[in-house]
Amino acid sequence: MAQTQIRQAACPLNCWDSCGFHVTVENDRVTKVDGDPSHPITQGKICGRGRMLGTRTNSTQRLLYPLKKINGQFEQISWEQALNEIADKLRDIKETYGPTAVLHSHDYANNGLLKNLDQRFFNCYGGVTELYGSLCWGAGIEAQMWDFGNAYSHGPDDVYNSKNIIVWGRNVARTNMHFYEKLLEAKKRGAKLFVIDPLFNATAKIADEYISIKPGMDGLLAAGIIKELLRLRLEDRKFIEESTVGFEDVHQLLGSVTLGKISEMTEVPCEVMTHLAHVYADKPTATFMGLGLQRYQNGGNTIRLIDALVACSGNIGIAGGGANYANLQVGQSFVFEELTLPHRRQNQRQFSIMKQAEELLEAINPEIQMIVVTCGNPITQVPDTKVVEKAFSSVATLVVIDQFLTDTAQLADYVLPTTTAFEEEDIYYSSMYHHYVNYGPKLVSAPGEAKPDLWIWTELAKRLGFGADFDFTRKQFLKMGFQALEKKGVTLETLMEKHTIELPVKANPWHDRKFATPSGKYEFTARNGHERLTLAVPEESKWSNPQLAEKYPYNMLTIHPMRSNHSQNYHLLGGNLRLKVEVAQNIADDLSLQKDDLVRVWNDRGEVKGYLSILPTAHPNTINIDEGIWKQFGGSVNNLTSSRESDNGLGSTLYDCLVNIEKIN
Repeated sequence: MAQTQIRQAACPLNCWDSCGFHVTVENDRVTKVDGDPSHPITQGKICGRGRMLGTRTNSTQRLLYPLKKINGQFEQISWEQALNEIADKLRDIKETYGPTAVLHSHDYANNGLLKNLDQRFFNCYGGVTELYGSLCWGAGIEAQMWDFGNAYSHGPDDVYNSKNIIVWGRNVARTNMHFYEKLLEAKKRGAKLFVIDPLFNATAKIADEYISIKPGMDGLLAAGIIKELLRLRLEDRKFIEESTVGFEDVHQLLGSVTLGKISEMTEVPCEVMTHLAHVYADKPTATFMGLGLQRYQNGGNTIRLIDALVACSGNIGIAGGGANYANLQVGQSFVFEELTLPHRRQNQRQFSIMKQAEELLEAINPEIQMIVVTCGNPITQVPDTKVVEKAFSSVATLVVIDQFLTDTAQLADYVLPTTTAFEEEDIYYSSMYHHYVNYGPKLVSAPGEAKPDLWIWTELAKRLGFGADFDFTRKQFLKMGFQALEKKGVTLETLMEKHTIELPVKANPWHDRKFATPSGKYEFTARNGHERLTLAVPEESKWSNPQLAEKYPYNMLTIHPMRSNHSQNYHLLGGNLRLKVEVAQNIADDLSLQKDDLVRVWNDRGEVKGYLSILPTAHPNTINIDEGIWKQFGGSVNNLTSSRESDNGLGSTLYDCLVNIEKIN
């Protein structure tokens, strides 16, 4: 007889909403994924990416057995053979070259607490070459660290206290649907919504006002609004004088440029900046920034100028205000040192996540002998694909742990099949939006011989002589991460019983005006005066590089796909999948391009081919191609993007990208 159960579970995706699930399980199989109506944020609604997790778990394309490449072809091998051979190689590499001859290439597509145990393994091994920075949000996080001392957002319901809401470069309809619901409710309660974005997106459709801007010029726009605030004497003098340092630098900087020049560069009319100065002064005004804003050479500076605007207008630490970018209070609730054991590292070397390929190719003392890839698909997701492919193909041994034969796994020497979120127990949270943590129990058995990554680390650790460091149950590991919370009366047992609990964080950060900076104040000039705000523009723009802009006149954005978290689900979407090139109306008109034309988009780094679609209200000269598209479907868009780092070294410049386009006959 069929046994059907509806189980509470959680979304593992590293996304703003970190949803609660109701998962239907029949005969050890997931048959439906829905929202949990009792979840304080989700309230029964989830997105297409979340629903795809059922498809992902049940897919016939799943990897079921360890694979080894022999004479260029994958052959199925036993776990015993795979683990013994990989452990032997790790032992030999450590003895001959030292542990940093191993590169651990990872990303953060899944955010389970126990996903951090890969670091425990590599630290106990002796410390390998690790990655720093973030393809996704690194420049903005670092920027807010300089300004505030940390990156905190207001609690989700605080938006109901806002008179004005600015959504800046963040399409919440696509990336943060439960916040979208809150925006609709806030509007009903009388708040005014402004959307600033190069793309007229689904969030812009519900805005009271939409401001179209040249990509990468958002910091300059913020500077123009501050300039007008000061001219109109609308700034919050009290906050500036009592709670900030370095304001004179801002004043000086703004004196170096006219509003007309800012308007010319941002392609936003002067009167719009004047209007927005009044909006910011009409407190409380909340600002919600997206992550695309800071994926430019000038990315850190962009976030810092928007922070400065929020500070000058006195919208920091007040209900209904905030410079809301990330909410690191959430992740900071957990104890990572207990899980990752950083003190066990004897050696360490770091490569930038953006430039991991270049650094790998140039590495000496020691050269990289092995790459282990976890939670990522760098061949698709890391910028400048050609160089990444060259680097990952140059290493003696590439080991990939995954559920599918991704573009990266195709290049591997060993592929180890791992479980999905419904086949293992973990807890999930996101440091981007709300402050609830969710429990995800194991719901079904894994197919074939797929194993949790924790099992893989444990087996390798045993073979390498530090098995005792992994001699814990999943629950014991979870309790390690919960140590700080237990002291505050929040227990793992309560979470397992209730499935979702609220973490003890501040819903209105900085309300006491005590900042986590060296001065204890908001810092317009960070780091002892070394890092001054500038009116920086993207590296690839006519203002920085007129010759390049002549050759490649169009700005290319690479936004997240609708139903896939990065490249995770792209191969599972079904139907006639093909790469879509979305262009502003003026490009189609100037080049006589029609919908569905086959086009080539290129620059000095590479090219992609796809089918044209027209975005009638996009900012002129803007092109979008979604990221995460596998090679077999025409991707990756990273054939075009640059691996340069942002101004503060911790973010990518994926959106700082000029291209050209032509029809293919």
